[in-house]
Amino acid sequence: MVITQTPFRISFFGGGTDFPAFYEQYGGQVLSTSFDKYCYLTVRHLPPFFDYSNYIAYSKCERTREVDEIQHPAVREAMKAMDMHDMIVLYDADLPARTGLGTSSSFAVGLLAAFYALKGKYVDKRRLADEAIHLERVLCNEKGGVQDQIAASFGGFNKIIFGPNGYEVCPVVIGKDTKDRLNDNLLLFFTGLSRFSSELQAEQEKNIDQKTRQLLRMKGLVDEAEKALVERRVDDFGRLLDEEWRLKQEVNGRVSNPLINDYYARAMAAGALGGKLLGAGGGGFLLFYVPEEHKASVRSALGNLMEIPFRFEEGGVRIIYYVPEIYDPNKGKVQGL
Repeated sequence: MVITQTPFRISFFGGGTDFPAFYEQYGGQVLSTSFDKYCYLTVRHLPPFFDYSNYIAYSKCERTREVDEIQHPAVREAMKAMDMHDMIVLYDADLPARTGLGTSSSFAVGLLAAFYALKGKYVDKRRLADEAIHLERVLCNEKGGVQDQIAASFGGFNKIIFGPNGYEVCPVVIGKDTKDRLNDNLLLFFTGLSRFSSELQAEQEKNIDQKTRQLLRMKGLVDEAEKALVERRVDDFGRLLDEEWRLKQEVNGRVSNPLINDYYARAMAAGALGGKLLGAGGGGFLLFYVPEEHKASVRSALGNLMEIPFRFEEGGVRIIYYVPEIYDPNKGKVQGL
């Protein structure tokens, strides 16, 4: 049996520049962090005592005889690619899926890490990120960028730079006091809305050629935000989030709606310096940068929304439980070692 723990991510700047159609021509970069909310995947072989061969539990439960019958695309395609059979896959998470935190990519990274561990193989973080990108974008044919898989696999507070020859993960080097101040001044609220990001991502991808100016500016904000942190101008980082959010709406008008706009306006009027809706948009989590003296006012203005306390994390995907198995495909699982 293997249990993996994979963090979710907060993307601050540069979202949209991680689409191959953009960065292969112009280069791209994002500024993001993983944080201490996780998805957990428990994976083991199914004992040969049932009238089904695979049991998959997430928001629904699937029992199938054949891998091709599995409806969950990432589980099905990962099992086929890695020649996995007779599996139990159980999913649990600290926060709901489809809410702009890169949850599907964290699932993909954690699933692949678990499958490799069950086979007794070590895989480094870059390979896990690369294979998760291939799983989601090629095997599952889901639209979107490629930052989430990297953030989930590597973990930490990073600038990720994209180009035609691949990507580079560059940790943001700032003092602990600056990082703690930033973390303390970021407030995260759940809108109660969820959505499938692939539809919004597909529309954003179609808009790339018409929105080059905005995307180039979003790319530039990554360097400005990093410089603000290095120079300990943390409030300026917050103000830049507001510009990022406005550019994001110009790139794809569907990322917001009247309800989200109202929440955002209320928070800004109450003292937030900037903020954004995380992920592809349409729902999920609102992030605000709020100086200490205005936190009570912002919380009051958004009193009907659930606030999610969080801290930055550094570990990325990890295996938190491992007991090796002997598996004979002709007989099913044999006793664990």
